[in-house]
Amino acid sequence: MQTNDKKAIFGWAMYDWANSAFATTVMAGFFPIFFKQFWSVGADTTLSTARLGLANSIAGIAVALCAPILGAIADKGTSKKKFLLFFAFMGIVMTFALYMVSKGNWPMAVLLYVFATVGFSGGNIFYDSLITGVAPEKKMDVVSALGFSLGYLGGGILFALNVWMTLSPATFGFRGPGEAVQFSFLTVGIWWAVFSIPLFLFVREPVGTKPATGMNMVKAGFGQLKETFQEIRHLKTIFLFLLAYWLYIDGVDTIIRMAVDYGISIGLKSNDLIVALLITQFVGFPSAIGFGFLGGKIGAKRAIFAAIAVYLFVTIWAPFIESNTEFYFLAIIVGLVQGGIQALSRSFYAKIIPIEKSAEYFGFYNMIGKFSAVIGPVFMGGVGLLMRQAGYSSNMASRISIVSVSLFFLAGGILLFFVNQERGKQELKYLSKGKMGSAR
Repeated sequence: MQTNDKKAIFGWAMYDWANSAFATTVMAGFFPIFFKQFWSVGADTTLSTARLGLANSIAGIAVALCAPILGAIADKGTSKKKFLLFFAFMGIVMTFALYMVSKGNWPMAVLLYVFATVGFSGGNIFYDSLITGVAPEKKMDVVSALGFSLGYLGGGILFALNVWMTLSPATFGFRGPGEAVQFSFLTVGIWWAVFSIPLFLFVREPVGTKPATGMNMVKAGFGQLKETFQEIRHLKTIFLFLLAYWLYIDGVDTIIRMAVDYGISIGLKSNDLIVALLITQFVGFPSAIGFGFLGGKIGAKRAIFAAIAVYLFVTIWAPFIESNTEFYFLAIIVGLVQGGIQALSRSFYAKIIPIEKSAEYFGFYNMIGKFSAVIGPVFMGGVGLLMRQAGYSSNMASRISIVSVSLFFLAGGILLFFVNQERGKQELKYLSKGKMGSAR
């Protein structure tokens, strides 16, 4: 049921505005810095990078293992919004709890961060799946891009306020920057909770003919999951796209999660890195919208290729950065394509999946994304540790580790080349008629 209702589109997109505060202030911004300088105080920078990579990977595994079955259950019970509420609530509460973690207590910081990230990522499974109910196919690129653009703007506005708090703590009544950073975790939780309300008010969940309830919903969900595993063997286009997406989004997620850590490791100042993140956010706002229109003009697949090419350039150039000015320029380049590749990947996928199973298929989509988040940070951290053992300095080891991310963009781009959207639609058509044999 694609309504094209403006209120529904607004409510859906506003959730990106809401939860992006966690992605910017916590995941990309203050958590990596605070983790190194406060919760992992005294530890070698390479070791703290490995710990941060492990935390991201644990969260990714947890979401990845649960995503498909949760999506299947939500589809059968028409419970996407209920699951979204549950995971959003978990993320909000765990983000609040980060405020109370004491100095040097990195295990507790990791634990809360993992649960908060599970809430953030788990909620996105059901948020993403709701796009098939609010936007018709011809507008999916633009609507998906609208969500990401509002996410960049909303996340950037709160992040700017949080940065101001840390740069001028006395203005806000704090004793120092550390106290301001801790308080910022509270502001993220409030922001996330308040701006999630429009989605729950305006977005109507498509209701099936006979929605299941209680244990019947769980049984039906497992049955649908089994059926989809059998289907996906024949849906070669979806399978190939998910494999390509797994690889190239791995590179994107790794850069998002590890960029600040990388900057610290090569000797850049925390304040300079925060400014770079702000640049990425505010460049990302108009750029994501622009990519949505670009996808409509040249096709989502070609636009994704363009973004992959830019990321390849970034990973090759990043090891040679020496100044904050160069890092700022790098942030501008990343901001131009980061939201675009995420938005168009989501809308491209939404066009080639069965609408009635959107939560389950987006469960697979998010499962792939989270498994990529497992591999990327650990791979980057592992390369850095290997270089240290080989005798390189921490600075040089970090520079070499960032180059390794380019492998994911190369492999993902190659596989994406063989994805044919029209064939994917034909496969779905034949599958729905029980004629997959003639599609092969």
